[in-house]
Amino acid sequence: MQPLIDNARTFGQRPEEFARLAEGQSPQVLFITCSDSRVVPALITGARPGELFELRTAGNIVPPYVSDHPTSEAATIEYAVEVLGVKDIVVCGHSHCGAVGALVRGDDLSAVPAVRDWLTHAAPRPAGAVEDPTVAEGVQGHVLAQVLRLRSYPCIDKKLTSDQLNLHAWYYEVHTGSVLTHEVSSDTFRAL
Repeated sequence: MQPLIDNARTFGQRPEEFARLAEGQSPQVLFITCSDSRVVPALITGARPGELFELRTAGNIVPPYVSDHPTSEAATIEYAVEVLGVKDIVVCGHSHCGAVGALVRGDDLSAVPAVRDWLTHAAPRPAGAVEDPTVAEGVQGHVLAQVLRLRSYPCIDKKLTSDQLNLHAWYYEVHTGSVLTHEVSSDTFRAL
């Protein structure tokens, strides 16, 4: 913890770098990814403060849209699209994902009931090789399911219909730093 505290103490000693951020934000991308500490969107993309609007959830899950019981995730997505006017949404899964791995393996999550119940939103259950520690197939299929889920959100559907929004499915390899993107034409993940 101490190195983090030390950095936080010196971080604000460069106010000229941050003054413009007080004027507001206008990110072009909503980046939906996992809460995993090894996945750092700004590091992966090289984004500076104000360039990415981030939504991080366990397993980069986009819950189903329910208008009478909105979730914080739905509010974040709607705000990014309707208020901030993002033009692109990236759903980025990653190798070695504990959440997707637990689903692929069918792990007993009774000791962590909140996690267990949250992961029910991942439906359908990701397929993949149980013995693969990267859970690549499971994560990639899961990412595509979350992109499909986004299409059910009214604000997303509206923007897609009018060609004002693009959806992207990414897979980040934590062990190599490589980023793959889903190519619709071949239905495969390929290097960016």
